[in-house]
Amino acid sequence: MSAEAFSAQLPPYLTLDDVAAMADVDQSGHRFELSPEGFLCVMPPPGVAHALIATQLLVWFADHGWPLNQLYQNVGIKIDLDRGVGGRVPDLSLWSAPPAGPVWSAAKGLLLAIEIISPGSESIDRIIKKEEYAAAGIPRYWIVSSEAGNPVTMLRLAGDDYRQLRVQPLSWLLNTTPAEHLED
Repeated sequence: MSAEAFSAQLPPYLTLDDVAAMADVDQSGHRFELSPEGFLCVMPPPGVAHALIATQLLVWFADHGWPLNQLYQNVGIKIDLDRGVGGRVPDLSLWSAPPAGPVWSAAKGLLLAIEIISPGSESIDRIIKKEEYAAAGIPRYWIVSSEAGNPVTMLRLAGDDYRQLRVQPLSWLLNTTPAEHLED
């Protein structure tokens, strides 16, 4: 199918339901996100290094007693802001209780969103998602870089913006406990 034929089938304004439907029929494992302004973002499936980091973090949380029904990979977050409603999909998320939505869950109850930078996602993860997650009131946001050592930037919401707490290599983080980094 040509790009013209495909775009002719799209509605003039995308909703989160449209984005979820696109993901349902996608055979390639792409991740679909929608900005609050209505911009569609389609990302390729994560690579092996990305998946390894996500797995290491998931196991780290689980090994330290984090309940699996509150720890999720690739769960959609509804970002409801004054400028519109969008949906983002963090690589890993920690919740105070299991998320409620079938595809897009409200940010209420989301304690931590973690993004692992992939080629081409750095500006989205470091700037756009950081701003959207802060505006949505997500208390903590961690960004894992693809640079040597996989430095983890840990941010905590202070007012309406994030304050950087520390930047440490992933190997350092995995030798600590989650409780050390999630206390208020």
